Amino acid sequence: MRRLGGKRAKAKQPVQLHLPVVAVTGSAGKTTTKEMIASILSTQFTIYKSRGNRNYLGNLKAHAQQIGPEHQVAVLEYGLLYKGDLTRHCRIIQPGYAVITNIGSAHVGNVGSDIRALAMAKSELIRAMDPKGKVFLNVDCSYSREFTQQPFRGRFQGEFFTIGIKHQADYQASGLKREGDGIRFHCSIDGERFPFFVPVRGEHNVSNALLAIAVSHQLGVPVSGIEKGLRQFQPQNRRLTTMNVGPNVNVIDDTYSSNPQAVKAALDVLEELETGTRIAILGMLEMGRYTVPGHSFVGKYACRKQVDYLYALGKHARYIAAGAIRAGFPPERVILCRSKKQLHRMLHEHIRPDTSFLVKGSHRLRMNRTVDFLCRKASAISEQNG
Repeated sequence: MRRLGGKRAKAKQPVQLHLPVVAVTGSAGKTTTKEMIASILSTQFTIYKSRGNRNYLGNLKAHAQQIGPEHQVAVLEYGLLYKGDLTRHCRIIQPGYAVITNIGSAHVGNVGSDIRALAMAKSELIRAMDPKGKVFLNVDCSYSREFTQQPFRGRFQGEFFTIGIKHQADYQASGLKREGDGIRFHCSIDGERFPFFVPVRGEHNVSNALLAIAVSHQLGVPVSGIEKGLRQFQPQNRRLTTMNVGPNVNVIDDTYSSNPQAVKAALDVLEELETGTRIAILGMLEMGRYTVPGHSFVGKYACRKQVDYLYALGKHARYIAAGAIRAGFPPERVILCRSKKQLHRMLHEHIRPDTSFLVKGSHRLRMNRTVDFLCRKASAISEQNG
């Protein structure tokens, strides 16, 4: 095992640790990407990683105190609620490796309801990181593609590395093929194509895996270690966790967070399940001026997928319903619910064999209670039927 060095940080002043620090931010996929990176790097190094999604400033100050001389690499998640947050993160721990998963609409209401303003807020990570560091971008995201053209060069003198599925990139995926509960694909590394397997569903998780591959490769992990670490990755709870809870009754729990791009990815996964009836249960929180178009986009996208029933929960759920119906979703199969009690009462009749439920909602909507309800009822019905 190679020693990359480490020194305990002082939490009361800005620090630059004497070990590689990988910072992961983005509108969606932060925690999953961070966990994939950590899974791969742990095959070669003693790592420190932020737990779960503890990614705000107070958490980072604690990380600075907990990183010790035994650690060889730190993998941290940097969250953003408001403009300036990523600059403040870097004043506590300045990373040398910066990963921006994508730019979507998460927290857009906190930065003037403008996704371009959100993109610029995300770019603070590049401006405030080690100026000779390495940045990893998803070029399938149009806003991320622009980052390589932004005027960072006045301060940032490091390197950009790109990943992509649809667009040409330094780390390019090809040959995606679903296999069980995961995806097999090839990735080009230094001009050669290598096979990988990621044990989670959804094309968006291939993008997350590509970022993990790129970071690990730049840190010197051999391809064999990358393949092993990616295969050993364990999906996080409440992030597209698929459970079989009855005779071909599936429940997809994606209730930790929600924004239009994340809902789109979740609906793609629902469509992948080989089942009779597909039911989407969706909820999101306010996004400032983007609330109406964001919710409408979700409804329209649901209409394009193989979804049989659409349930919408929350204060602005009517915009999801309206978007779906305008796009052609049968109105009698779009159900607005004012409360979880009403939602559960209406869902009860759908709990039957050959049915898959997607429960996708923002954390504060506590839609994990709907997951619990579906699992409990499906198990009880299964037992009754012997």
